[in-house]
Amino acid sequence: METDMKKVAIVVFDRFTDLDAFMPWDLMYRAKAAGADIEVKFLGKSDHVTAVSGLTVPTHGRLDETKDSDIVIFASGIGIPDVLADQEFLDALALDESKQLLGSMCGGALILAEKGLLKGKEATTYPTYFDRLAQYEGVTPVQKGFVFNGNVATAGGCLSAQLLCGWLLEQIGGRELADAVLSTILPVGEGCKAFAGWGDPNAAKAVAATATV
Repeated sequence: METDMKKVAIVVFDRFTDLDAFMPWDLMYRAKAAGADIEVKFLGKSDHVTAVSGLTVPTHGRLDETKDSDIVIFASGIGIPDVLADQEFLDALALDESKQLLGSMCGGALILAEKGLLKGKEATTYPTYFDRLAQYEGVTPVQKGFVFNGNVATAGGCLSAQLLCGWLLEQIGGRELADAVLSTILPVGEGCKAFAGWGDPNAAKAVAATATV
């Protein structure tokens, strides 16, 4: 893919799982400190959405902005059944796997399936959603943490966010970018590299040059 500024949309909704939105948010933004030209937004049906934890967060745009996004990531959570029953929500999503990188966390795979984007593909999800995923024609559920087919990827389990985001970052900036980001979240003593802060490549390099871990 081209190396110009990439627009990343994380689609959220009421009763989303905090980790399934905030881990991708954090990881994709860390790419800025590694030198990537990237913009990340939460997109939703309203100005604010409330996570399953009760935390209310603002969105940065509406669902139809997915049409202008290079990467679209779907969060998960116990609000997924409500999303699947909301035709207005589903119709507002503008997705094109020939032009976009599409990914889902856990139950977000059901949104991709509902849009017909998993037909003929293997896909993973959260344990409570495997039976429902299997009901979609042409979808083959697999018990894996991460699966990709062409430009469409699904992740199962909150910590699989690092697999999904690592794959996405590799597509837009190569393995070097993915490794630079993922190395900042490893446990100390297991390859952790210092992370200087949001969007400041020079500061990140300065800290990395003096880091001893």
